[in-house]
Amino acid sequence: MRLVGDNIPEQGVYPISKALQMAEELELDLVEISGKADPPVCRILDYQKYLYQRKKKAKEMKANAAKVVIKEIRFGPNTDEHDFQFKLKHAQEFLQEGSKVKATIFFRGRSIMFKDQGEKQLLRFAVELEDYGRPENMPVLEGKRMTMMIAPNKKK
Repeated sequence: MRLVGDNIPEQGVYPISKALQMAEELELDLVEISGKADPPVCRILDYQKYLYQRKKKAKEMKANAAKVVIKEIRFGPNTDEHDFQFKLKHAQEFLQEGSKVKATIFFRGRSIMFKDQGEKQLLRFAVELEDYGRPENMPVLEGKRMTMMIAPNKKK
């Protein structure tokens, strides 16, 4: 088998018995890295320490991963101007803190007849938030809801 690593005096091809003897002398483990290679590649290392470091690195990577928070803002197709501005202000705050905003227009009863009015309102909402975020998609009608996702702008 081919022996590689930091703990051995000379890297090269050794018989299995010699490799095991070297690992015992160093009080470490003989770990197979690539069994499909010809000859198989092994390394002498402290396996428990290796597992611990790998687990620690995975935990760090998970902690550093960006967590996406989605805040939803709901209004109807006939929402008053003051209410629209109020919800717009909240959406600006959400986008500034780095959350995505899901703008939803909820159609009740026969108000589904005004879906074009709802779409105009969502598009206006996206235009008003242009400085804070960009729309990920056009307004989509799903049943009695029309939704649009707005992602925050990248910070420079």
